[in-house]
Amino acid sequence: MSCAYIHPTAIVEEGAEVGEGTRIWHFVHVRRGAKVGRGCNVGKDVYIDAGAEVGDGVKIQNFVSVYRGVKVERGAFLGPSATLTNDRYPRSFATSWELVPTVIEEGASVGANSTIVCGVRIGRYAMVGAGAVVTRDVPPHGLVYGNPARLRGFVCYCGRKLERVLRFTADSVVFKCDHCGESVEVPLRDYVRMVAESSR
Repeated sequence: MSCAYIHPTAIVEEGAEVGEGTRIWHFVHVRRGAKVGRGCNVGKDVYIDAGAEVGDGVKIQNFVSVYRGVKVERGAFLGPSATLTNDRYPRSFATSWELVPTVIEEGASVGANSTIVCGVRIGRYAMVGAGAVVTRDVPPHGLVYGNPARLRGFVCYCGRKLERVLRFTADSVVFKCDHCGESVEVPLRDYVRMVAESSR
């Protein structure tokens, strides 16, 4: 932790792991047993619970709580005030409860003020729109928004919406990004789901 920047107002408990080059800003609280990777940026008033895992190069904006059971993989982005949960049946008086894991996969972006219901997996390089309420898994490169969030399209590695289809194969659809020129292949089943959900 000696090579990380910890703001004087932040609390990083003994036993928390913080990687080299990570920056922990104002009023952050990182609990004992939390793991934060290298080269991360953790914004003001963020809470990272015991047992939460944050991979390398993650950017967490202000006022996000990453609770136990949440795993945020390498290069993901959590927008301001995004909400992540870990309990399906919360009660203040419960004497026992079941931890329900949530995974934000590599490179995925979660928009400001969105809510991710526990048990959900946000796929690699997916994009969750601001204010979305995500109640089911999001496929890799999927673009979801709304309440409840629906699959409305697919995004490139650069984050732009993919509009141009290069070709269909027996089990996939290949897009070409008009912004950066990258090709992105998505499973045909996810494309069919997108068409169905976009028509609602």
